Amino acid sequence: MVEPGDLAALKAFDGLGVLEIWELLQQKAPGVERWSTRLAEADPERDLERAAAAGARFVIPGDEEWPEQVEILAEAGQLSRRAGVPFGLWVRGPAHLRRVLSRSVALVGARACSSYGEHVAAELSAGLTENGVTVVSGGAYGIDAAAHRGALAVPGPTVAVLACGVDVSYPKRNSALFSRIVEDGLVVSELPPGCSPTRLRFLARNRLIAAGTLGTVVIEAAVRSGALNSAGWAEQCGRAVLAVPGPVTSRMSEGNHLLVRERDATLVTSVAEIIEAISPLGTRLTSYPQAPKTITDDLDHDLRRTLDAVPLIHPAPVARIATTAGLDLSTTQTCLETLADLDLIQPTDTGWRLPPTTPPPNPSPPPHAGTQ
Repeated sequence: MVEPGDLAALKAFDGLGVLEIWELLQQKAPGVERWSTRLAEADPERDLERAAAAGARFVIPGDEEWPEQVEILAEAGQLSRRAGVPFGLWVRGPAHLRRVLSRSVALVGARACSSYGEHVAAELSAGLTENGVTVVSGGAYGIDAAAHRGALAVPGPTVAVLACGVDVSYPKRNSALFSRIVEDGLVVSELPPGCSPTRLRFLARNRLIAAGTLGTVVIEAAVRSGALNSAGWAEQCGRAVLAVPGPVTSRMSEGNHLLVRERDATLVTSVAEIIEAISPLGTRLTSYPQAPKTITDDLDHDLRRTLDAVPLIHPAPVARIATTAGLDLSTTQTCLETLADLDLIQPTDTGWRLPPTTPPPNPSPPPHAGTQ
């Protein structure tokens, strides 16, 4: 009877029981006439029969399986035309809706994605699934499908939130993917079985993806993109908004860079960074790899200057090295002896040079540095 996220309907029926609403609709009471147009086609028994045939169930607020986090939508999006807590959710698959969403992340992005975006989506999804994080997406072509496949490859449960009935495969070519998802995960929709998608239903669906997860990761998105709509809902719901960087020449990454530059999204490049962003503050902190430490890292300033002045090919006398290093002869001689004890340089009959197997400390020294 009511389109998903119809804020006007939610306000009109606020505080009323289901039977009261149904009676008002049948009576076409003043103020609710606009929602009575589908009355003749409404058939709850048929909906339940179609759901049973597809192996689906209807979950409502108060059920043990109901994901309470979506109730943030009662406060979020009040200025949007598509908002509000759903009356219920149709769920298909063996997983427990509340449990799989309790630690989940949405991976969203462009349908016409690049090979880079598809690869990143699959890799991040697989890594998140391995770490016990449920990947949620929209079941569409491109980034959505890659995210679902990445989770299934681990294998692990993944959740597809649709803008059509849970018994409708849209897009059609993803039918096999939906069949795999419902083996261990879930297909979820706010719409009854048999319903077809529309553009506004996709926008309404985005709010469920954002509200039901701990954060939304945008893999690839143009400036005008449904993925940015999902990111906007995540912002309104107080969820983490994360963006994967892409090539600056790629139109499909312009939306990601916009999120980071103007909307305070967190830039992420790895599974560890995503998990840190959705974890309680101060936990699961990312440790970044450190460059291997070398013996030259601990040299003092004079030793470094002397080492930089020692040539690789033609040995140089102490006076020339001192001139290049800008040090006095006594200091230079002491530094050369210390460097020789560390096997960083070697003496010859005509002066000092770097060992043949030791790379020069400065890969591109200026000509006056005495390395020619």
